[in-house]
Amino acid sequence: MSTPTTIRGTSGSASEGLRRLRWLLTGLFAAMNAVGLIILAWLFIDQDAQAREQELNLELRTVTAVVQRLVVQDKDGSPDLEFVPADEIDRKCPQFAVLPGGAGSFTPHYSKQACVPFKGVDLAGHAADAVRTGTVRSGLVEVRDGDGEPTGRFAAIRVEPFRNGNGQFAGAVAAVADASQSDDAHDLLTLTVIGGCTLLILALVGAGHVISGRAIRPAAAALEQQEVLLAETAHDLRTPVAALRALAETAITNPTMRDDLLSRTVKLAADMGAIIDGLLVRARLAAGVEQLAIQPVWLDQLVTTVVEETPAEGARVAVSAAPTKVNADPVLMQRAIRNLLTNALRHGKRPGAPVAIVSITVAGGRVVVADQGPGIDPEAARETFDRFTSGDGSTGSGLGLSIVRWVAQAHGGVLRVYNAEEGGAIFELALPHADGAGL
Repeated sequence: MSTPTTIRGTSGSASEGLRRLRWLLTGLFAAMNAVGLIILAWLFIDQDAQAREQELNLELRTVTAVVQRLVVQDKDGSPDLEFVPADEIDRKCPQFAVLPGGAGSFTPHYSKQACVPFKGVDLAGHAADAVRTGTVRSGLVEVRDGDGEPTGRFAAIRVEPFRNGNGQFAGAVAAVADASQSDDAHDLLTLTVIGGCTLLILALVGAGHVISGRAIRPAAAALEQQEVLLAETAHDLRTPVAALRALAETAITNPTMRDDLLSRTVKLAADMGAIIDGLLVRARLAAGVEQLAIQPVWLDQLVTTVVEETPAEGARVAVSAAPTKVNADPVLMQRAIRNLLTNALRHGKRPGAPVAIVSITVAGGRVVVADQGPGIDPEAARETFDRFTSGDGSTGSGLGLSIVRWVAQAHGGVLRVYNAEEGGAIFELALPHADGAGL
C-alpha cells in the first residue's frame, strides 16, 4: 500500500498574510526607531556623566590653584603655609590638604571644613604619587570606612604637586569633593531617560501599528474588492449558467425544439457576456485603470428603457417619470436600475396576491422602486445591506443590491432602503443633479 500524500495549503489566507505583514512592518518601524533612540539616550547619559565629572574637576582645580598661590617659600626655599589658614577658602567646601613629599618636609595642613572624611580617602598616597611623577592626578575614588570597607560613596579628587624655592617637588595640594550628590542626580537622570525611552518605544509600537495599517490599507481594500468581485461574478452567472444547462438538456431530449432553443441560447450567452463585461468594467474602475464614462443622462428615459427591456411575467410595473437629467455612466446606471427592478419583481409579491406589483417613480435625480412584498428586515436596513442576504432571509439578492450601492457611491450618490407603512420595501437611489444640486 502506498503512503498517502497529504496536500497542505498555504500558511494562511491572504488576509492573514496582510495581518502578519502589518505586524512585521510595525516591528521593523519600532525596532529601527528604538535602536536610534537607545543610541541617542546612551550618548546623552554618557555626555551628562562626563559633564558632571568635568564640573567637579573644575571646582577642585579652582581650589588647588588658589591654595598653591597661598603657599610661599622661606628663605631656605622650603614651603611656608602661614597664609593658607587665614584665607576663607580654608573654611569652605571642597576641602583640601597640603601634604609634604619629595625634597624637604613641612607640617601637613588640612582645611577646617569637613566635606568628605579623610580617613576614607588616601590623600597621602595620591599626593606621594603626584610628587613622584610630577603630574596632576584627578578622578573619582571610592570612599572607605575606618575598617577599609567600601561605603558605596565616591569622591572626586585632584592632586597638584608644587615645587620649593630650589625647583624641586616638595609637596602637593590635594582637593576632594563629595560626588554622591552628582552621582544621585546622574542616576535620576539615567532612570528618567530609560523610563522616557520605554514610553517612547511603546508609543512607537502604537504609531508603527497605525502607520503600517495605513500603508497596507490599499492592499487590503484591493483584496476585499477582489473577493467581492469574485462573489458577485458567481452570483450573477449562477442563474444564466443554470438556464444555459437547462436549454442544452432540453435540446438533447427534444430535437424538434432545437431551432427555438438555439436562439434562446444565443441570447442567454449574450446576457452572460454583458454580465462579465460589467464586472470587468467595475474591476477596472475599482483598480483605477479605467474612469467612469460620465455624461449627461436623462434618468427618466433610461429607467423607462430598462423597464421595457426587462421581462416582467406575472407582474405589473407602473412607471411615473418626470424629466430628470443627471451626470452618470449610462451602462453602470442601467445595471443598477435593472438590479433594483429585478429585486422588486423577485421579492415584491404580496402573499396571496396573483401578481407582483412594482411602482417606479423618477423625479429630482431620484429613482424610487417600491414593491408590495414582505419588506426588508430592519437589521438589514440599518447595516445598509448584507452582501449575501436578501430582504426575506434568502441568499441571492444581497449582492445585486450591493452593486446598486456601489454604483450610487461611485457617482457621489446614495442608496436608501426602508419599509412602507402599508407593507413592502422601498429602495431610493439618489444621484446629484446635472446642475449640481444636492441629494
